[in-house]
Amino acid sequence: MEVGRVRLINIDEEMQQAYLDYAMSVIVSRALPDARDGLKPVHRRILYAMHDMGLRPNTGYKKSARVVGEVLGKYHPHSDTAVYDAMARMAQDFSMRLPLVDGQGNFGSVDGDSPAAMRYTEARMASPTVNMLQDIQKNTVDFGNNFDETLQEPVVLPAAIPNLLVNGATGIAVGMSTSVPPHNLGEVIDALIYLLDNWSKVDDIDLEKLMEFIKGPDFPTGGAIIDDSDALMKAYGIGRGRVTVQAVAHMEEMGRGRERIIVTELPYMTNKASLIERIANLTRDGKLEGISDLRDESDRTGMRIVIELQRGADSRKLLSDLYKRTPMKSTFSIIMLALVNDEPTLLTLKQALRVYLEHRLTVIQRRSEYDLERARARAHILDGLRVALKNLEEIIELIRSSRDVDNARNRLMKRYKLSEIQANAILDMPLRRLAALERKKIETEYKEVQREIKYLEDLLASPAKMRKVVADELLNVKEEYADRRRTQIVQLAEGQKAGPVLTAKDMVEDKFTWVSVDGDGKIARSPEDKQPRLWGSAAVEFTVRANTRDTLYLIAEDGKTAAIPVHAVPEADAPENGAQFAQVSPLREGDKLATLVTLPPSDERAEGWYIFFGTRGGMVKKSELAEMPGPSAQTFQSVKVNDGDRLGWVQLTDGSSEILLATAQGMAIRFTEEDVRPMGLVAAGVNGIKLKGDDEVIGMDVVDKSYETFLLASDSKGKRLKMSQFPTQGRYGQGVIAWKLPDGVQLVGMTVDKYTTEIGVHRIRRTPRLMRLDSAPVRTRPSDGKLIFDNKEDAEELVKMVVPWEVPDDLRKTKQKRSTSSTKSTSSKSSASSRKSSGGKTSAAKKSTSSRSKKTSAAKQKTTSSRSKSAGSSKKKTSTRKSSTTKKSSSSKKKRGDSSQQTKMDI
Repeated sequence: MEVGRVRLINIDEEMQQAYLDYAMSVIVSRALPDARDGLKPVHRRILYAMHDMGLRPNTGYKKSARVVGEVLGKYHPHSDTAVYDAMARMAQDFSMRLPLVDGQGNFGSVDGDSPAAMRYTEARMASPTVNMLQDIQKNTVDFGNNFDETLQEPVVLPAAIPNLLVNGATGIAVGMSTSVPPHNLGEVIDALIYLLDNWSKVDDIDLEKLMEFIKGPDFPTGGAIIDDSDALMKAYGIGRGRVTVQAVAHMEEMGRGRERIIVTELPYMTNKASLIERIANLTRDGKLEGISDLRDESDRTGMRIVIELQRGADSRKLLSDLYKRTPMKSTFSIIMLALVNDEPTLLTLKQALRVYLEHRLTVIQRRSEYDLERARARAHILDGLRVALKNLEEIIELIRSSRDVDNARNRLMKRYKLSEIQANAILDMPLRRLAALERKKIETEYKEVQREIKYLEDLLASPAKMRKVVADELLNVKEEYADRRRTQIVQLAEGQKAGPVLTAKDMVEDKFTWVSVDGDGKIARSPEDKQPRLWGSAAVEFTVRANTRDTLYLIAEDGKTAAIPVHAVPEADAPENGAQFAQVSPLREGDKLATLVTLPPSDERAEGWYIFFGTRGGMVKKSELAEMPGPSAQTFQSVKVNDGDRLGWVQLTDGSSEILLATAQGMAIRFTEEDVRPMGLVAAGVNGIKLKGDDEVIGMDVVDKSYETFLLASDSKGKRLKMSQFPTQGRYGQGVIAWKLPDGVQLVGMTVDKYTTEIGVHRIRRTPRLMRLDSAPVRTRPSDGKLIFDNKEDAEELVKMVVPWEVPDDLRKTKQKRSTSSTKSTSSKSSASSRKSSGGKTSAAKKSTSSRSKKTSAAKQKTTSSRSKSAGSSKKKTSTRKSSTTKKSSSSKKKRGDSSQQTKMDI
């Protein structure tokens, strides 16, 4: 009953209906993303408005206020703050796994800083957004009225990128919320393609198979997920769960018994500034003990929070307390709630993938139908033009004799049985189309359109072909935008609980990788066991193959050395995408690298091995591997380099190896390493070869009788020599002539390796080239070499060689299986030396297990006697030595003769 304008209602029913209307409005129009494109309405409207404004990735930026005003005025009549905050988040690389907005200016930071006002910042579409809106003009998606019904806006975007899983989503609706974590684009696309390839039995694909591709969430800020009790499997299976996420940290030695903790990655959405403040407050209140200093050294190359500890503080216990008391360890709730047919639906991982694929198949179908309709319309017009060209003279006369355009059109339609559209096309055809070349273009276009029509008809008639198109487009997206995983997944065994603390070393994947440094000093490790390029503009200067558990030593020409964990080196496809070595190690930018060396953990090394140094000035020195310190925040002096000299090479030897030195003027000397007694790290060493005039050493290597010595000259000539060409003699002699070089030519490199090894050859004015050692023939010392490169322009163009290097097999106690994907040059030497370092290789002759085993007393005496005689004979041949020196050296060798492990007794 109504009285005037007053309407009597039931208050209970009205409240229920009003609340339901409000709730559904919030759910559908604000808080929850669509499962197809992974966007909420505000994000979709922002991207469409930027598309409508023409803000492409290759155009200029526009003020953010301009974009916000466009969105508010046309599509989203809400607060400008809400629109700007949503747009700013899409530009933050620490919030989005694949940013959709390219921002210029201050768009906030991981420290919790707010974006600058919209009048100061500028924005445009990011490259992936082009794929999100691709083909939107081809009727691929439905459009609806905007808020005032004056414009049309898309209900959903075509979304060639699986945005829901890649960028995730968060939102709070009425009575429900969503929290979809971001994932790795490459992994998601691999899973989608697997579903497409097995579409006929898609119902039988289980979650375990999909998780072979999608390992878990991949947060933009990295971190580590501790997957205990199959938390990820349960969350993906029902669409709801929670996982533990923690920061990634490692320890570094500071010297004098002090350590520091370095935090390089934080859990997703953790405020770095608040975390540092929290640690400071806990330290100030006495709840965290042992911290002496706390600072933030983060820059645009990466995050780095430094926590210095007091002397004697237990770093692992303190790190455990940090995980317990600070946001360095937190939980992330997974609630995969999204709109499916405008209804909130809790999706499993498989359902989320299927909903996206069904959307893409619909987009491909509608796009193909649109293109087919356009192609048929064009073919219809071309049919009419072809009729006109075949009857050109008659049609010209017909048109000329017609009273007006309508009369000409009607006569054309009646005479040649054309449609009105075809007749109009003939009447609109300019005179230039009558030329012979233009007539040929019409025929060519007609054939192309017919082929397109046939292709589209076949495509629409075959669901398998449409799935192939979807897969191909996904592969293109993967190739363009996919990158490596940032978040580590630590999978615990069934029933196993996470320990009190996991450092970066504990979480690192045990795998082989290549660490490389380019000419600009940028360092990176490869995601896979794949050797980097040694040739071309992207050629590297140094490259070593290492395990992620190894320690990397960056050794400068002055002997200054930095030790860092291999897993701490930035991972990138090429060094140019890495970081400056001065940013990841204690070395400075002015330090010039001589070589890179890696060593396995001390408990995984065989005993009796040494590190052997060689300088350009002919000095040599060896030290026990045990003296090399582990990863540290400070540099140390691995060898003292005299003024005017430079360190050139570092090699690993087993205590009984022979060393070969070669000089620029073609001299070479071969001597046993037993002529060099072990010394401390700060020692300068002893003379290895006598140099004449301005001659200098250009190569040092470990002798392997089963391989040849390769020599490369500056005039592009090279040759290989059998090891028998170099007699063994005492160190610090002049050596023998390895190559009698013409005037103006020098040796630029020497290596001992198998003939299949590939090396990089650097030149002065042209890019480095790749060559195999067997490109040079086997010759004798008096013989000349063979021209390897056509080097007519500059006889002294070649300047250096780059030879890959890796740890000798016998040095590792645990033999690692070599990757089958490695190139020929990555395979290690069978029984002697391994890979070589750029500028000088580091290798060692293999030492048999029996020689390192403990011998009986009689065997020791026999070995000592034999080596003493050999040493005495060698000393007699070296007339430059004094008899007292000979006796002392012989006595020293007797002490070392039974085992290389007794070296300490000789000092």
